[in-house]
Amino acid sequence: MSTPHPSHVLPTTLPDSPQTLGGYLLRAAELARPHAGVRLLDRRERETWLPWEDLVERAQRAAGRLRAAGVRPGERVAIVLPTGAGFLDAFFGCTLLGAVPTPLYPPVRLGRLEEFHARTAAMLAAAGCVALVTEARIHRLMGQTLVRYPPRCGVVRDTELLEGEALQPAAVLSEAGVTPESLCLVQFSSGTTVDPKPVALSHRAVLAQVHAIMDQIRLDTPDEVPLFTRAGVSWLPLYHDMGLIGGLFPAAVFGAPTTLIGPEVFLARPATWLRAISRYRGTISPAPDFAYALCTERIRDEELEGVDLSCWSLALNGAEPIRARTLRAFSERFAPWGFRPSAMTPVYGLSEAALAVTFSPVGEGPRVERYDPGHLARGRAVPAAREDAGTELVSVGRPVAGFSVEIRDDAGEVLPEGHVGRIWAQGPSLMTAYLDREEQPVVDGWLDTGDLGFLREGRLTVTGRAKDVIVLRGQNHAPHELEQAVDEVPGVRTGCAAAVSRIEAGEERVLVFVEARQPSPRTAPDCRRAIRARTGVDVDLVVVLEPGTLPRTSSGKIRRRASLERWEAGTLSPPDRLSPWMLAGAFARSALGFLGQTR
Repeated sequence: MSTPHPSHVLPTTLPDSPQTLGGYLLRAAELARPHAGVRLLDRRERETWLPWEDLVERAQRAAGRLRAAGVRPGERVAIVLPTGAGFLDAFFGCTLLGAVPTPLYPPVRLGRLEEFHARTAAMLAAAGCVALVTEARIHRLMGQTLVRYPPRCGVVRDTELLEGEALQPAAVLSEAGVTPESLCLVQFSSGTTVDPKPVALSHRAVLAQVHAIMDQIRLDTPDEVPLFTRAGVSWLPLYHDMGLIGGLFPAAVFGAPTTLIGPEVFLARPATWLRAISRYRGTISPAPDFAYALCTERIRDEELEGVDLSCWSLALNGAEPIRARTLRAFSERFAPWGFRPSAMTPVYGLSEAALAVTFSPVGEGPRVERYDPGHLARGRAVPAAREDAGTELVSVGRPVAGFSVEIRDDAGEVLPEGHVGRIWAQGPSLMTAYLDREEQPVVDGWLDTGDLGFLREGRLTVTGRAKDVIVLRGQNHAPHELEQAVDEVPGVRTGCAAAVSRIEAGEERVLVFVEARQPSPRTAPDCRRAIRARTGVDVDLVVVLEPGTLPRTSSGKIRRRASLERWEAGTLSPPDRLSPWMLAGAFARSALGFLGQTR
């Protein structure tokens, strides 16, 4: 790869820099830097290369097609597409039209189609989408969704987008009155504890987040290396903030290269991710904790022939609880291929903040410390007396540029360092409200994240979700500690457990739902013993389930409360088994839905 002269380095902010995402897209095309654009990898690791100037030209035509369909600036457009050129066309086409892209997840769990229809229709309605962009295969399955919510401008296939008459976006954006305060996109919260909520993010908020991320990346970039040459690699879905805002937007804003892999490709062959980092000299790549564990467990040595991970300097780890064991195991497993432990960078963020709130210091590696579990249960973070005892917790670092974090009690009073409480965040990329809702979660510029944690030496450690905390005899227990305790039980699927509590006869009882590949009569008692040994908690009931039974969010997180509610209602059941007959039935029901719409 050729290296531009250092004088071409763009500072994080410029007096004359664009103020909207569309403006940055146009500038990325005008710069026409060599090796800058998006590389798409398919299942066979074949690449499609799209320079930024080509992407903008495609987006101009997509914008023309959407306008011909009746979409107007400011209106929301749902995008239900896998990672690929069609998604980029639709998203950037909306951006250049001044419309508001709303990415939603495709029906990835075909055994849960009824759940997909209900949740997708609810999200379409919550965002007030006037159009839906999708592909032919997905469209064939969405009849029942569109019966529940038929968008005013109908459905546009991704193959139709490039048939539009190219718009001149600069003029369109000016006429539409798109400003930094205009809505840039709608993304839905993960819905771990409640139904997904539409997070409304302005151009100002999105760009502030991108610049905050790039400020962190700058700390890992030698002075003589232009920031825009840093290459990203991501398999994260583009309907998720970590994949879209963290993986794609920095490349668009800074006119840089990035490589995108479909999440289904990664899940089928995790080595594809590491090979892509090596082949394209990726320096930055994010993923949740489970992905690092999956790589450790499933990648074989022969799949890494010729791989060199020494270029990977920022292995961001976030979006779910981070396990110290995962960090150690991944670093040890891939050290022979050049991976450095100092590259592992735990982070913390959420949809309502547009993504990142805290970053671990770049190049330092994870900070893992042990704490006394008894004190933690009573709300104090006290280091364990011995190095080989206590509860291991991973710090997620300090606030990114422009952000502040406070720990408060339930009454809203700020707690001193070392006390566990609710995490409140303040920063330039916070949303102002959920879209079209009276609920105002941001108070005086501060957001109650709903997470629990503590500060120590200015660093944040997250201990769990406030709504998920299990309270036993006046002591708090984080559910993920109980869930992680069963990972080593034979037959149990790693990361596929849900610990919850319910009131019975005036007392709180603890239940743990566990998915097992090959359950045996010993699975439940073995799980109880493992949890007692690690946490001291005596579980009242372990429910062993078939793989795929536990309900999940669009980003793959297990929905604990939904698991309990379905179990209580007798509806916690495994997904329908995939078969030609099942798919035929799904297509038939979808066709009936379309037929009903035309009558």
